[in-house]
Amino acid sequence: MGLPPRVFYSVHEAAARWGCMIADIAGWATVGKFDIVTGISRVICGSIAVSGLVAVSTMDLLPMFRRCGTGPTTYHMRRIRPEDSAEWLTVTDPISGVPVSLADLLLRRTDVERFEDDHDLVRRIPSATGAGVTSPYDWDGMTLAVIRRIHDQGLPATQAELVAEMQDWFAQTSETGLMPDERTIRRRITPIWRTLRATST
Repeated sequence: MGLPPRVFYSVHEAAARWGCMIADIAGWATVGKFDIVTGISRVICGSIAVSGLVAVSTMDLLPMFRRCGTGPTTYHMRRIRPEDSAEWLTVTDPISGVPVSLADLLLRRTDVERFEDDHDLVRRIPSATGAGVTSPYDWDGMTLAVIRRIHDQGLPATQAELVAEMQDWFAQTSETGLMPDERTIRRRITPIWRTLRATST
């Protein structure tokens, strides 16, 4: 059994994944596309103690996201939003706020994947089989299986059906028992699916 999917991406990892700058990520977070989060130890916000995962206000930390790259890598947060809360709280103890490092600002994996789906970013994700990287999965074999399936039987009615067939293909052909998850397979198939659907309509 393989490892479960990762839970977070750092803002730097997301920027590299999407081919953008961290200033862009801060802007998208500001307009509600996703939350940027971090973890904190116990602080006091008025009469409330808060710790653990919190959302950060990118506008409060704006100098860290300068497009020119000259901003500080650490800053003090004076407002936080606890997980599963819609209310922003002001940190009253410590009075200077909560120190945070740029390297500790994160995006949830689920938000990253939803954003990619919403904005068709599949093609901008670096290939796992790039130079110097060995994938544990036979993606070339899967691509050939997709071609063979479409040649012999045509396109299935839905992309989900094709993804399910490729999951079965991995289960039948993997020598190690390792299988990519459904979302990873779908990312590989989506460009093929969209191209073929566009040419068939």
